[in-house]
Amino acid sequence: MSQPLVSVIVAVKNGARFLAQALDSILAQDYRPLEIIIVDGQSTDDTARIAHSYPEARFLPQATLGVANAYNQGIAAALGEFVAFLSHDDLWLPEKLRSQVDYMQAHPEIDYTVTRAEFFVEPGFAFPSHLLREELLEGSRVMRIMETLVARRELFDQIGGLDPQFATGEDVDWYARAQDAAVPLAVLDEVLLRKRIHDANTSLTTPGNMGYLLKALQLSVARKRRQREAA
Repeated sequence: MSQPLVSVIVAVKNGARFLAQALDSILAQDYRPLEIIIVDGQSTDDTARIAHSYPEARFLPQATLGVANAYNQGIAAALGEFVAFLSHDDLWLPEKLRSQVDYMQAHPEIDYTVTRAEFFVEPGFAFPSHLLREELLEGSRVMRIMETLVARRELFDQIGGLDPQFATGEDVDWYARAQDAAVPLAVLDEVLLRKRIHDANTSLTTPGNMGYLLKALQLSVARKRRQREAA
């Protein structure tokens, strides 16, 4: 029996430094079939050249700005039954897609899965202890972020895509909406993502990160209040 197609969306802007490693980790997956959709946010470095050197990938210039819009453009172009995401600076382990898709095939009631992730520091970059706790580098943890996600394509029709009002924290808001809608989730207790810490991490360099996370929480509280009032 043939396996379902998985669409892998890579959102990138000026990511030439790490993009090839990310794409190689997708192509190293022990799962097929898959399609790779690279959404480029108007990069001015060698991102486009590197992307075009991978004939397996579709290259889409981003029509708008922001990570959320890049994800949404990729989702709209996706042909797969399942959708997954990888940041241009992170790495998947080879069994990631197979583990998650096999689980969801065996459990059709589950609409999305997440996994454990481990962090590593890019060589030559001093760990930013004023921003992050060094315990991040110890062991692994379950993370509800886009890079650990595999979801059924129709889930994005059900609860919507990523909200572009969030410069960061768009994943926190999306997961909160899925949880508030009682969408069935499974957590795979496996380390399937390696997340790189470096000097250009968006989550470290975007102003107002905590404000975006607080806004996602406030929106979730408001949704739950409306649900109680409607019950």
